[in-house]
Amino acid sequence: METYVIASDAACDIDASFFENNDICLFPMSYSHGEEMISLSSMKDDASLKAFYEGQRNGSMTMTSQITPYLYKEYVTPYLKNGISVLYIALSGGLSSTCRSACIAARELEEEFKEVRFMVLDSLSASGGMGILLERAIRNQKKGMDMNENFSDLQEAVKHLHHWFSVSDLMYLKRGGRLSASAAMIASALNIKPILQIDTEGKLPVIRKVKGNKASLRTLLDYYHEFREEEEDPIYLCHSDNEEAENSLEEMILQINPKAIIRKKYLSPIIGAHTGPGLASIIHIGKERKNLG
Repeated sequence: METYVIASDAACDIDASFFENNDICLFPMSYSHGEEMISLSSMKDDASLKAFYEGQRNGSMTMTSQITPYLYKEYVTPYLKNGISVLYIALSGGLSSTCRSACIAARELEEEFKEVRFMVLDSLSASGGMGILLERAIRNQKKGMDMNENFSDLQEAVKHLHHWFSVSDLMYLKRGGRLSASAAMIASALNIKPILQIDTEGKLPVIRKVKGNKASLRTLLDYYHEFREEEEDPIYLCHSDNEEAENSLEEMILQINPKAIIRKKYLSPIIGAHTGPGLASIIHIGKERKNLG
């Protein structure tokens, strides 16, 4: 049977111990924090992530850089040379060009390696969505699924993966082109909270606007309740230094679904660089994904 490893990139959020205990391969990504450029090659601890979001609140500009096809080949080739294939769960191609770069690298590596492969799954996801897929991929691998079977199962799971977000700092939506400067200013003045989803194309549209923090959390919960199904996969509550919101969401979810397995995680800086501090989210497997924007 083909030997393979599970890989992802630094846009994922997953428990560090699970990541390390299952030998998941992480492709580094870089982000800036003020004048400093940092390569993220492992799961950061909560204190470091809290400091990142505090820096944003204090005015530090944050950006990210893409992984090039050349770098993908550099990361993957050592595995292929040792006879090990790589199943890669990539950050959504609707949010970043890294998935496209990985596909270019995969095509080029096909010409060099015939017995092993670099398979790229566009997760149409980010953050905890990628964490859910990673946990599922490892579970499938331990059940004895070969790489093709695992890839097919993950493709199906992607169709049922939901990401509901609420953001607090509208400057980051304005900078990303999702809100105009005037709309951001008015929304901030009126305490309007945009609600976003990752849609079926892996993009991040605003799907609703509500007034106030409590209403935003209730709206996230309503979407979870509408699209949830009984699942064995965990629910991820990822946040950018907004533990109070995630604790509230956890309590409300457990009232609806007492058996829910919940993971509360700080948001990766690769995603947080574009969403800002104060984000709260519910990410889960459920009914088939639909575009609501």
